[in-house]
Amino acid sequence: MKTMKVLLEDHEIPRQWYNIQADLPTPLRPPLHPATGKPVGPEDLAPIFPMNLIEQEVSTERWIDIPEEVLEKYLIWRPTPLCRARNFEKLLDAPVKIYYKMEGNSPAGSHKPNTAIPQAYYNKVAGVKHLSTETGAGQWGSALSMACQMFGLGCRVFMVKVSYEQKPYRRMMMNVWGAECIPSPSNLTQAGRNVLAEHPDSPGSLGIAISEAIEDAIAHPNAKYSLGSVLNHVMLHQTIIGLEAQKQMAKIGVYPDVVMGCAGGGSNFAGISLPYVRDKIHGKDVKIVGAEPTSCPTLTRGPFAYDFGDLAKMTPLLPMYTLGHDYVPAPIHAGGLRYHGMAPIVSHLVKENLVEARAYHQLDTFEAGVMWARSEGFIPAPETDHVIAAVVDEARRAKEEGKEKVILFNWSGHGMVDLASYDAYLTGKLLPYELPDEEIARALRAIEGFPKP
Repeated sequence: MKTMKVLLEDHEIPRQWYNIQADLPTPLRPPLHPATGKPVGPEDLAPIFPMNLIEQEVSTERWIDIPEEVLEKYLIWRPTPLCRARNFEKLLDAPVKIYYKMEGNSPAGSHKPNTAIPQAYYNKVAGVKHLSTETGAGQWGSALSMACQMFGLGCRVFMVKVSYEQKPYRRMMMNVWGAECIPSPSNLTQAGRNVLAEHPDSPGSLGIAISEAIEDAIAHPNAKYSLGSVLNHVMLHQTIIGLEAQKQMAKIGVYPDVVMGCAGGGSNFAGISLPYVRDKIHGKDVKIVGAEPTSCPTLTRGPFAYDFGDLAKMTPLLPMYTLGHDYVPAPIHAGGLRYHGMAPIVSHLVKENLVEARAYHQLDTFEAGVMWARSEGFIPAPETDHVIAAVVDEARRAKEEGKEKVILFNWSGHGMVDLASYDAYLTGKLLPYELPDEEIARALRAIEGFPKP
């Protein structure tokens, strides 16, 4: 029989996360304190994160041990299968072999629990009682709600208002796991009230929701803030995806020519790609591609600059590709991937030409997602549709070049609670959307005068 899935036994699960900072040819630029312009230290981050996660954030050790308590939770669904998309290959009729890492079979339906569970664990052992966070399309909020329930922590999620309204089932998932889900901007925080005073009908943004979550965490005793993407420790936890994939591909004697993932804040793209970036740094010939939306083209049209991670300027200045911290995305149905900045690690890799970025229109992504569902059966999350569109693009390039390629990508989540967006696509309510130049110029005025990386 033809191989459709490559599996790992429970005992083969990776027991360490991989830290790309140990192998970077040039080090990451440090985050800066906005008041002094100097690199932030652990004491600057202590009000919002526990010290054990801060240590991971700044670590340059190559391998970080995964605690047994985290592994126990991982084993509920990990290791995840590596699958061959043979039916999709037939549909594309191109000289490609397509493999995907199935991250949609976690209890929350996405890759996000890979970092939600360790973050909840490390906060628990640090004595934290409650976590506050933000979420866009709801994948991260769902995952952290589940993880907090597993470790007995309270959880409050500020969900971007347009997604809160478009995706009610994500909110319901959070409620089932015991979390409180609040549409952002809200009247619960000063940051939210400020936005509503100026823009009463604001659809919200991740930058706004982050400000609310940080303010909420700081205001309550025994509470901390938790972030589902962007920061170094989040990228670290997600590398279990790529590490498993390397073990699985080695079992069948295959190595990818192209590694791909969708890119919003950077977590699932980093998860699949960072172990392969290490291979590339040490001489492997592998192309690594991040796929983002044209509605939020951070990597493809934003500058590499220092910027705040949130609207209210409560974070350090981060070195990243950015559209400006006061950028508010259009309220379209393209799902998540709508953060104004990109993870410093991913931004650094793009800047150093170790990975590349491509942007895709929402109609192209949904077309690719429907093609996938009608050939492979699984309905992808709208975010995942972006990387599937990139896979289609890469397959067509291979066909034009007459060159055989092995493609590996991260199937980062299922779309079973995002069916309203598919309905909008199938009924012709979605339109091609590309962020206007004038909106980018307006948003980038917010970072004029900031330090240059």
